[in-house]
Amino acid sequence: MAAPNRTLPPSVVRLIDAFAQLPGIGPKSASRLAYYLLRAPAEVSLALADALRDLKSHTRLCSVCFNITERDPCEICGDPTRDHSLICVVEEPLDVVAIERSRSFTGVYHVLHGVISPMNGVGPDDLRLRELLLRVEQSSAAGRPVQEVILATNPTLEGENTASFIQRKLAGSGVRMTRLARGLPVGGDLEYADEITLSRALEGRQQM
Repeated sequence: MAAPNRTLPPSVVRLIDAFAQLPGIGPKSASRLAYYLLRAPAEVSLALADALRDLKSHTRLCSVCFNITERDPCEICGDPTRDHSLICVVEEPLDVVAIERSRSFTGVYHVLHGVISPMNGVGPDDLRLRELLLRVEQSSAAGRPVQEVILATNPTLEGENTASFIQRKLAGSGVRMTRLARGLPVGGDLEYADEITLSRALEGRQQM
């Protein structure tokens, strides 16, 4: 355990430590952020504090697709103009943002919140896979069957394994299974793909 920094007030040390826990933020970046807030007008820090408090108190997961939302069901699941027989399965909420940005998809989503990764101790039960299978089953029982499931997991080893797992589980369900076309770079993330690439990948999806 590192010795406490006696040259800084405890409140500053706590803030630096908090920033340093964020992904992609090292000790130097954390210190720069903390000193920026120290120099900034008080309203900047207070606005940040309010935003963080609202983030935790107002957001939840949609009970249908498990995307982040402030109301349940989310705006996409509650939109009657969307094609609810077409489900796009993605890894993370940011992937929904990326695909929506392409303006090429009119169906709905299902967010897994990760991928199967035995190396990292993540198995099928740690994801929203059971909910996806139940969603397809219940839709069929209600007379509104899902016609197609687009497996839009990232083109990584874990993403491919997760897509294959879903395909096996839905085999025999009568649901058409497709995968995004290879316009997406292998090893890349949907979050960083441009609108044109995502649009073409959706249009060129292939049956599995």
